[in-house]
Amino acid sequence: MDCGDAGHILLSRHVADDLSQYRHWQPHLHDLGECEVKHGLRLHLFNLYKDNLGNPQVPEKLWRRKRWKQSVSVRPISAPRSPKFALIVALLVSTIALVISSLIFFHRATPTTTRAPVPGATAASALAAIPEKSIAVLPFENLSDEKENAYFADGVQDEILTDLSKVADLKVISRTSVMQYKTGTKRNLREIAEDLGVAHVLEGSVQRAGGRVRVSAQLIDARSDAHLWAEHYDRDLADVFAIQSEVAENIVAQLKANLSTSEKAAIDLRPTRDPEAFDLYLQAKELINTFHDTPDWKDTLLKAIRLLDKAISRDDKFALAYCLATRANEALYWFNLDHTPARLAQAKASAQRALELAPDLGEAHLAQALVYYHGSRDYARARAELAIARRALPNNAEVYLVTGWIDRRQGRWEDAVKNLEKAADLDPRNSKILQDLGVLYDVLRRYDEEESVFDRAIAANPSSANYFQLMRAEIELEKGNTKTARIGLDSLPAGYDPDGATTSTRINLALYERDAASAAKVLAASKLEDLVGETGSQLPRSWFQALIARAQGDTQKAREAFTMARLKIQAKLHDQPEDGVLLAMLGLVDAGLSRNAEAVAEGRRAVELRPISNDALDGAAVIASLAMIYAWVGDVDSAIERLMFLAKTPGGPHYGQLKFERPGSLKSVRQCGPSSPLCLPCL
Repeated sequence: MDCGDAGHILLSRHVADDLSQYRHWQPHLHDLGECEVKHGLRLHLFNLYKDNLGNPQVPEKLWRRKRWKQSVSVRPISAPRSPKFALIVALLVSTIALVISSLIFFHRATPTTTRAPVPGATAASALAAIPEKSIAVLPFENLSDEKENAYFADGVQDEILTDLSKVADLKVISRTSVMQYKTGTKRNLREIAEDLGVAHVLEGSVQRAGGRVRVSAQLIDARSDAHLWAEHYDRDLADVFAIQSEVAENIVAQLKANLSTSEKAAIDLRPTRDPEAFDLYLQAKELINTFHDTPDWKDTLLKAIRLLDKAISRDDKFALAYCLATRANEALYWFNLDHTPARLAQAKASAQRALELAPDLGEAHLAQALVYYHGSRDYARARAELAIARRALPNNAEVYLVTGWIDRRQGRWEDAVKNLEKAADLDPRNSKILQDLGVLYDVLRRYDEEESVFDRAIAANPSSANYFQLMRAEIELEKGNTKTARIGLDSLPAGYDPDGATTSTRINLALYERDAASAAKVLAASKLEDLVGETGSQLPRSWFQALIARAQGDTQKAREAFTMARLKIQAKLHDQPEDGVLLAMLGLVDAGLSRNAEAVAEGRRAVELRPISNDALDGAAVIASLAMIYAWVGDVDSAIERLMFLAKTPGGPHYGQLKFERPGSLKSVRQCGPSSPLCLPCL
């Protein structure tokens, strides 16, 4: 059905009659009479609008196609019956929720930032579009007898890459993407260059023996396999910094790139005069770069910090070591591995010391930005630091990534898309960046682009296929396509359940289909005590037990489960009392327990702690929770007020939540599709 235009809220007679039970809605129900909605089907529709809500015009498609049989333009409806209050509450909430779906559609309909492929485009034409001054520095071969020195070869390669990334006239691919092309197997340089979107590649080898280091490097035009430059260095280990700088500057010259005075100074800068401190730094850097891939994140990061402490004890003016220490400490804090004031203080102190030692160092400003972002959610100051970092590190994908994160938090949605796409361009095989980009498109309900990002992520990292298949199933749920979602979930291998995400998605699917018994079986099959929820937050198992019990009509069991969930959430709040998302969750649980006054107070406080003006993502989530709290406690007007506000921003309830009645979500909105104009003929 596509009978409405932008902003229309079209209701069936059934819904309009129910709404008319409230006198203050009666003047705003405008009778359109009978309308052909689809394939000759005719329904009696009403247009709901008032003030800034809805669209007062007769839908253009009805007028243009003469499918509208005009009736009375405004008809206050009498109240022929007195439905139960709970039904009216649900209908009112779902009606306003329609506005959210409408605005979600318009966010999806905004012009995209990605370009459609040109019909008939070939690999050759794709290469022709690649910037001439572009390069990927591939992993260097470790020729040392001690194979445990592989970190040193990787470190030399990474330092050369970092030096090149400081040149604004170049396009330089970031570390995460190039490290997938390890040595030891024959590398097809043309294919690699196409994958990474560059014209040139740099290969090399490193051998460390005693106090000597040998470095070989060669620059290749991947389009023609022409060897443009090669050099061999055999020097004292202390000269490794000079070797790295010389290689970088030779590459800049070969690619005929402009090299400013400040860029040359940054490349020539010696990070430390202590080779052993540099060696410790490289070991720590390898651990920090790869901690996500280790079984114990905390242990890996703490090992890195100990190595950096040793490096700093040898050279207390080693600014880059302080930058790395900041990153390790703020990661421990942000990922709740050591979410304590003491850990945050260490991150702040390291960042401050790095800036004192090297005020122009881009890495120091990036580290400070991460402290502001993760440590205090001070997005304005983080953005200012990133602006400085970007000037010093114009090819650093992380600078654009973190800027995109801030754009999302501040509701600068198109800027967020541009910055995350730029990050993906500089680091095209980084699954984390592609995942974040996909999440952004999901918030904007731009599902086609989200699916395209998933394809890119799987091509970059085939081992992530199951994860993105799960994400596709969740998209289908968001769009209200339960059958397609089930097919996607059933295609996942048995036992694939990262952080309980598959379990929670299957529970949602079962509840959407009003099959509480199946939902209970899914939960029983999981042994996890916490499951990741729809917003990405970890929710206690008892929360899902409560929802399932409500769906089964078992009030006593639901109350017991809500009580258990309350205890667990309170325990988390004891450690994180300023966490608005957690507090909003507590409010929902208290609403489920009929602790109405406490629930409302907690929801309102959550909004104060995480205002949408400061955080468009979490702010929208806590407002949605407050609206649900009001709906659960029976304060319809307050719920509507919040939902009307929420309708103006991305991140609100998605179509699947609105389409299906589910305990803990809004009343169902039975529309024709997530991108269709608003119409409610079936309620």
